[in-house]
Amino acid sequence: MTRSLAVRQDVTLTPDPRRVIVKLFVPGEDAAVVRNRARALIDRVAHLDDEETGRLLRETLDRFGARHRDLAGTFHHHYELVRHRAARARDLSPSSRLLVGAYFSHEYAVEAAALCNPSMVVHPDQSGLGPGQLRVAISLRQVGEGHVSSIGFATAIIGPGEQLTIADRSGPLAVGQRMGVRHRRDLLVAGLAEEDCDNEVAATVLDALPEWYDEAAFERVLGNLPPDLLSRSTGLATVEQLRRTNAGSYATAFPADTVLHQRVLWPATPAESNGMEDARFVRFVDESGPVYRATYTAYDGRNIATRALASDDLRRFEMTPMRGPGARNKGLALFPRSVGGRHLALCRADGETIGLTALDGESRWQVPTPLHAPGESWELIQVGNCGSPIETDVGWLVLTHGVGPMRRYAIGALLLDLHTPERVVAHLPGALLAPDEDDRDGYVPNVVYSCGALVHDGELWVPYGASDARVGFATVPLSALLSAMVETPQSGNRTE
Repeated sequence: MTRSLAVRQDVTLTPDPRRVIVKLFVPGEDAAVVRNRARALIDRVAHLDDEETGRLLRETLDRFGARHRDLAGTFHHHYELVRHRAARARDLSPSSRLLVGAYFSHEYAVEAAALCNPSMVVHPDQSGLGPGQLRVAISLRQVGEGHVSSIGFATAIIGPGEQLTIADRSGPLAVGQRMGVRHRRDLLVAGLAEEDCDNEVAATVLDALPEWYDEAAFERVLGNLPPDLLSRSTGLATVEQLRRTNAGSYATAFPADTVLHQRVLWPATPAESNGMEDARFVRFVDESGPVYRATYTAYDGRNIATRALASDDLRRFEMTPMRGPGARNKGLALFPRSVGGRHLALCRADGETIGLTALDGESRWQVPTPLHAPGESWELIQVGNCGSPIETDVGWLVLTHGVGPMRRYAIGALLLDLHTPERVVAHLPGALLAPDEDDRDGYVPNVVYSCGALVHDGELWVPYGASDARVGFATVPLSALLSAMVETPQSGNRTE
């Protein structure tokens, strides 16, 4: 019965290998045995005559210029990053410098390997729509060479009814530019506590920092540390630890003339170097107004960490670490508003159980309350959320995912009490959406997975990744889904 509730739409998003960015390329540094070959390459470029230099530069700009924003500016930036390798940098002509930058650049197809794990929120621009229409912003996990994940976007219009139109995604992409950010002292305190960094150097720095501070103020405090503290055996290591922990917070912004689908949130810290995964966006509303928030998984190739981002307009984003026992593991999803004065999130801190965690006064996510453990045959390996809870008149609707035999992912649903979300009041027997024959093949087979749905005009819209090969969309009347849910005994949470 439950499988027939969700109706798959015909419209899909598929990976587009033409969606490329320009990255720095340093010959030799991608080899198993690192040997930088930059100086020799720059010398070879410098020995080209002016005519050959000009011809190569023109050909390169003609061949690639239309695919990128300000390609010459990117070449100049990449030259500046390697110019210290040039034997006579001051003798290079402007054209030679740009050509050096071109040789130290390469295209990277951000979604050539996979496109998956979408979330859907109300778009900040609702102009020019007809009756029953809603413009939505869709976040996407896009995966390229080396399985590096970044966060991309698409724009669509849903309604009236089950109509869906996805906006064209063409045009050059832009990677956000790193911006200065006001750091929060409480996040630095929480990060150091999590790493058991408690000594006189750390305490002195924390005591000298105000509640909010910028990079310049942080470095001034480090620069004013007394020599007798720095000379201690842990002094310099603690300073480096402070810098690493502080660097977890940053901001990135895009040019005002970019549209949403052209923006790429690309890894910007060592903790993210191998990917920004599975962003769960939500439009959070409180007394100060709406703001877009999301959680995502930072991956450095060996370790994972949970990060949060916030944006007023989906053009400027601030990233911060999430701390505390509730923020361990993957898959945090924030509630769209505070509940009883508490900031809440769904989590899976133990790796297999859906839990509820609250933010404490020290910016740490507390030990979670278990909500739902693997119980049905289709979810016995592990369960988790499929995005932020959706507020309804009868409770918080939570889309879940469960993993069954052959690591097959399917989507289910829970209903939490509206005022006391620690209490599960109903659940959907069986799966709402499971891989069919068209969904099962792809980069990661046998998976349907969502990072966030929304309700519009009584219809639940569920964007989902289909085996990491494409993104599909399913709809179900909210009333029909709620009617199909089975009441959970109130004597306790359903954690069988």
